[in-house]
Amino acid sequence: MTGGGKRQQRAYIGSFTAAGGRGVLTAAVDPDNGALTVLSAVDGVPDPSYLALSPAGDTLYAVSETADGAVAAYRVHADKPELTGPPTRIGGSGPTHLSVFDGHVLTANYGSGSVSVLPVRPGGGLAGAASSVLRHTGSGPHTPRQQGPHAHQVQPDPTGRWAVSVDLGTDSVRVCALEGGELAVHREIALRPGSGPRHLAFHPGGEHAYVLNELAPTVTVCRWDAAEGSLRPVGETPVLTGVPDGDAFPSGIAVSPDGRFVWTATRGQDVVSVLTPDAVGEGLRRVATVPCGGVWPRALTVDPSGRFLYAANERSGDVTWFVVDPDTGVPRRGGSVEAPAASCVVFG
Repeated sequence: MTGGGKRQQRAYIGSFTAAGGRGVLTAAVDPDNGALTVLSAVDGVPDPSYLALSPAGDTLYAVSETADGAVAAYRVHADKPELTGPPTRIGGSGPTHLSVFDGHVLTANYGSGSVSVLPVRPGGGLAGAASSVLRHTGSGPHTPRQQGPHAHQVQPDPTGRWAVSVDLGTDSVRVCALEGGELAVHREIALRPGSGPRHLAFHPGGEHAYVLNELAPTVTVCRWDAAEGSLRPVGETPVLTGVPDGDAFPSGIAVSPDGRFVWTATRGQDVVSVLTPDAVGEGLRRVATVPCGGVWPRALTVDPSGRFLYAANERSGDVTWFVVDPDTGVPRRGGSVEAPAASCVVFG
């Protein structure tokens, strides 16, 4: 408890149980230096790799990144979330991401190249099955990674009107609307062939979005028109200095709450890159690259204050936190906490 009587902020860490992860970890967050202290672990769901909180913060959702594919819902209370019931099948395989959108949970299913829609019951639990599954189609020139669709992320736009899905296999972003419990494609936006888009992050101003490309490795800057549900690519910036000796695998992207900095993580190179938008927001400049503090950073998260940045380092089994320089955006390593097979961090 803090001096004001409020519960200290919590962080929730996803992991791959098949690689030694302990399930969903709950950690206390030190508001002064960003340090994490693990309080509990909840097992019972295979590979809860990506997490999302309900708008009220009282329910935590986790994908089960397995061939069968499922979503688990946890009631958030005290310092150990509790499952509300058995995981719900999604009608897709290998879900890598999920989000809460208009009273539903959406999952991006990498294995089956689809997006599933799961209704949320009053109280935060999930209905018995997905109400619909939107199947992507298409391919790309990079074989074998793009022989078919691979939906990697789905999230609401800043207005909450549109759901935006990113597909690594088809080099495209789909803008969708939810109608009667079914997701329908409003527009599909093509990105550079072979770029392999993985994750998208919106600028807090709501007029631009940044797409991190896994196969490039670059960030594509896009202009976002929420009224039209339109995304238009306007530029592409490398996230690394020079050409890497081997394959590079960009993974996570985060934008500071004030929109002044963009951070990306790259596996293999095991670095965090710092980029800054130009005055009009349609260009990015890479200003620094620093070690991620571990091995194979799967995801990046900035805390709500923008003061601290977190890298979930899957293969070294830890989460590293960084103190962000308020003038340059360059992160300085603060410390790390053990989290076997860590895959993401979300704040509650």
